[in-house]
Formats: sequence, C-alpha cells, structure tokens
Amino acid sequence: MSLSVSRRLAAVTAFAVAGLFASTAPAALAAPTAVAAAPTPPDIPLANVKAHLSQLSTIAANNGGNRAHGRAGYKASIDYVKGKLDAAGFTTTLQTFTSSGATGYNLIADWPGGDPNSVLMAGSHLDSVTSGAGMNDNGSGSAAVLETALAVSRAGLQPTKHLRFGWWGAEELGLIGSKYYVNNLPAAEKAKISGYLNFDMIGSPNPGYFVYDDDPTIEQTFKNYYAGLGIPTEIETEGDGRSDHAPFKSAGIPVGGLFSGADYTKTAAQAQKWGGTSGQAFDRCYHSSCDSLTNINDTALDRNSDAVAYAIWTLGAATPVPPGQSFENTTDVNIPDSPAAAVSSPITVSGVTGNAPATTKVDVNIVHTYRGDLVVDLLAPDGTVYNLHNRSGGSADNLVQTYTVNASSEVANGVWKLRVKDSAAQDVGYINSWKITF
Repeated sequence: MSLSVSRRLAAVTAFAVAGLFASTAPAALAAPTAVAAAPTPPDIPLANVKAHLSQLSTIAANNGGNRAHGRAGYKASIDYVKGKLDAAGFTTTLQTFTSSGATGYNLIADWPGGDPNSVLMAGSHLDSVTSGAGMNDNGSGSAAVLETALAVSRAGLQPTKHLRFGWWGAEELGLIGSKYYVNNLPAAEKAKISGYLNFDMIGSPNPGYFVYDDDPTIEQTFKNYYAGLGIPTEIETEGDGRSDHAPFKSAGIPVGGLFSGADYTKTAAQAQKWGGTSGQAFDRCYHSSCDSLTNINDTALDRNSDAVAYAIWTLGAATPVPPGQSFENTTDVNIPDSPAAAVSSPITVSGVTGNAPATTKVDVNIVHTYRGDLVVDLLAPDGTVYNLHNRSGGSADNLVQTYTVNASSEVANGVWKLRVKDSAAQDVGYINSWKITF
C-alpha cells in the first residue's frame, strides 16, 4: 500500500447472483422462475498462494532484498507472474511507463471469452518498498490474485463477463502504474469496465477483515462471503484512496476490495471479534525489512484468497438486473431473540410509475443461527403483508433467498419494509441486507 495516498458458499452465492433459486412460494407469492445455477466458487489452496509468495521472497533475496520499482527484483517478479499466466492460456500485455527516471511495468492478463463490453477486473500492486521484500504489502494480494486467475484457467471458466487481471508497478511511489493504465484507456474502454476489485495487504499478521464500501454491489458480494463464514466485517478506512482502486474510482468505474490492515492499531473490540492482539498494529512490519514470509497470517490469507475467487465467480457470472428499478438497504438490523417483537428494515421507493409489477423481486440476506425460527414478511406502503418465509428450513442457518411477489395491487412509490421475527428462543442473527426490484 502506498504511503502517499467449501464454506457455506452455496447459500451466499445464491443471493449475490440474484434469482438462482427460489423456495416453494407461499400463497401471496407468484411461482418462481427457474434460472440455471452459476458455477460454484472454488476453495483456493493456501499452499498454492504461499508457493507464489515463496517465489517472490526468493526473487527479493536474489535482487538486493526488495522488489521495488526500477529494481531488478520488480522486473523478475513481473516475469514470474507473466510466465504463469502465459502457460495457463491468458493473453498477457506488458505495459511500460517511466517514473523517477526508471522504467516501470504493469502486467495485464485477459481470459478469453465473456462479454467484451462488460469487463470485470481484479488487480494488486506487485512492487514493494525498497526496505524489504514486501510479502504482505503486497505479495499477499498479488499471490492471491495470481492463484485465482490460475483457478479460472483450471476450471475452464466461461463467465458472463470478460475477466481481466492486473498487477501494477510503482504503487509505492504514488499509484503511478495504475494511474498510467487508467489514464491511457480510451473513454470507450473505461466504459466497458463494470467493476474493479483491489487487493492490497490481505495477510496481515494481526489481521482485521475490512471491506471497501465504494460500490454497493461489490461491497455486498464480499459481505455475503464473510456472512457465510460467520465473520463480521468493518468498512475499510485506513487505506481509502491510498491504493490502486483510486484511479479507477476517479474515472467513474465501480470499485471494491479487501484489506487486512496496516499500521493502524487493533482495538479491544476488534480483537474480541477477530482474535489477535489489541493495542498492536495490524501489521507491525508495514513498510519495514521484517515484511517477510513470517509476516503473514495464514488464516487471513486463506480466507481472503477464497474471497477473491468468490467475488470473481459471483460477479463474473452475474446476470443483468431485470427491467425496472432496484432499491436496496444494506444497513445491518439486529434480530432480537424470541419473545421480542419483530424488527423491520425500510426502503423508500420513489420515481417508479404506477403500481408494482406482478413479478416484484425481493432479495433477502439474513444471517441467523436457526432460520427455521424466522418469520419474514414484505410490508407494502399501505401496510399489506406478503409473507416470504414462515419458519421453514429446519435447523439450517442463514436465509439467503430471492422471492417473486405479485404486488400488482400496490402503488410502487412509498416505504416498503422487510419485517423479521424470531419465533423461538436461543438464536441470534441480523438482517444483513435486502433489495426490492420492480
């Protein structure tokens, strides 16, 4: 990061790729339409990611102890990544630029196929600072993105969107490489990028689990993944604007990503929910010579690497939003244990002409330890109740589901509510998000 600036995934995938399945509809609901399931995201092998890190560490050791811009270690790092991608069937492009009197390199890798007018891109910076090998910053993100790209090849993935991966140079000098890439893209090519995912420091030794909050859809995708693991996340603020997503965001491209923390101090509350040591930096070796292979938390690296793949598989396969406007509430709402009263999450709808359609879609994402105790209703602006879920699903946890509601008798504009009640004791959970599409 620059100073200048396998695990319950089937359920959460179903929410992120809307409409993949629907349960038997209650009387108030129209029959759901079957949609083919998206490919299941893979479990990225931690051993493979660490093998890439080991190679980057060796490269640094053989080239003055670092992989910084303008140094031999950086070019050797680019050559290593490019060789892996070329062998896996990617079309690679080595982009050169000049900074501080030295030649810099960006590596771009395109996976064949997918809609060329809808490009999903993931990237990380490959350079280190001059003081060390940069294993967490940012060997961790670079290795995870590389292994995810190789997993795309192994799976022969054929996503709806065109997939592109990038490794940036001279990030540590002020996002030089990514700025060069974005600034040299023609306007028509920028418009084709539906999202850019950034991974900068995802294996911090005293890790947190931070999600960028720039684009709601991308943010929710990562929140869904971690909700499936039962791991709480926080909004990423420490690196806001200080990594390679910033040039893409400035160009109007939707961005998102993950971060495990740098030199900010972990609080007691964060240690309580994530483990680790409170009062200590997330990465005590940030921008230091001790950012070596021993400066990696394997659990964080493993989880975040899997999250990279989850996002690529999920967002890459995402189908277009059905005709009509969508409105979403991503604010968490705690669901108190029975016998407490129901809670609700509101969405204010405006700008929709006439009544809601007979195929009004409601996407629900509820994190809960016993979904068989939940009663979930959609409340129209006039108070009409449409039951979505009535204590079904047994002892399984989480309710991640798409429903189709015949709400054609309702005026679309107004305040719609998702109401949830826990009808039996000894459970915990919260409304993670919900969305209504007309």
